[in-house]
Amino acid sequence: MIPMLDLRKEFLDIEDEVVGAVIEVLKGTRYVLGPEVEAFERRLAQYHGLSYGAGVGSGTGALFLSLASLPISPGDEIITTPFTFFATVESILYVGAKPVFVDIDNKTLNIDVDLIERKITKKTKAILPVHLFGLPCDMKRIMELAKKYNLYVIEDCAQSFGSSIDGRLTGTFGDAGCFSFYPSKNLGCYGDGGAVVTNNQEMYETILALRNHGSRGNYIHSVVGFNSRLDEIQAAILLIKLDKVGGNNAKRRENAALYTSMLSSTVMCPYIPQGYTSNYHQYTIRSAHRDKIKDALHDADISSVVYYPLPIHLQKPLGQFGFKKGDFPVAETAAAQVLSLPVYPGLSEEAIGRIVQVIQKCL
Repeated sequence: MIPMLDLRKEFLDIEDEVVGAVIEVLKGTRYVLGPEVEAFERRLAQYHGLSYGAGVGSGTGALFLSLASLPISPGDEIITTPFTFFATVESILYVGAKPVFVDIDNKTLNIDVDLIERKITKKTKAILPVHLFGLPCDMKRIMELAKKYNLYVIEDCAQSFGSSIDGRLTGTFGDAGCFSFYPSKNLGCYGDGGAVVTNNQEMYETILALRNHGSRGNYIHSVVGFNSRLDEIQAAILLIKLDKVGGNNAKRRENAALYTSMLSSTVMCPYIPQGYTSNYHQYTIRSAHRDKIKDALHDADISSVVYYPLPIHLQKPLGQFGFKKGDFPVAETAAAQVLSLPVYPGLSEEAIGRIVQVIQKCL
């Protein structure tokens, strides 16, 4: 059996460090918003070369609280991609805004920057780009548009921890970068967790209050907030894993390069523009015979996953906006063709060779 991700092996490699850190938290009896969270927030901000980091309960919480910290009113519009995890759009709906979708680029599968400007109206308040599968969006051009039209930019970095453009990390271009530490992420904890990084002090202070019922402490509440806090145990684990994420991302890139060297003549492999570095959160191929490949891999006891089978604009909860099939054809075609293969750091060359062999034989 070749799994999509081997979390057991990952844990066993750092078991002593993790167990020791968890025991120290338990002995300290500070379980929520204590010293481990504070230390992780500092390290996270330093890692990105930014001033502030705020730990929150999940990646969804990071997106939502970032938007909630901005002057966005019901009926305002936020531009994003229809090809992403549902949380991206949930966060927009949570603040009462309208998601305005822009189709994706056929090569990168990220939002097509050439199409953004025509979707900007007087109601547009922000752009929410998603660095899908670990590949950064074209942030230079997105920021140029944001400056031209005075828009906020909230980066969805749930899948792109450690990815960069010309050495500059995702999450550092916009007003805020939002991360998920779900266990399957490149930097993942052993439960739910997320964080926001920013250089905007006002935004940072607002998020700190919003994550804790609208209070900075002493039971004094400045706004109606929420309960979205990163706990101490997860922060302690993330501090350990933060030191290892660079090496693990490098191994993912090695695995991806091996895949591409063997599969590029058989299927469409991930496209990486010059100067861009992907963390390969997913290694996602494309083929008109996607389902045939997936079935062949399954029969060979090899895991693969379709991220994502139905674009957001066609999901039932978005029915209120009147989107229909054909509105975003590139995203719809991609959804019918994409298949993500195992690419985790502990994956052996032998396993990659076996996966490639099954795909080539199948086609």
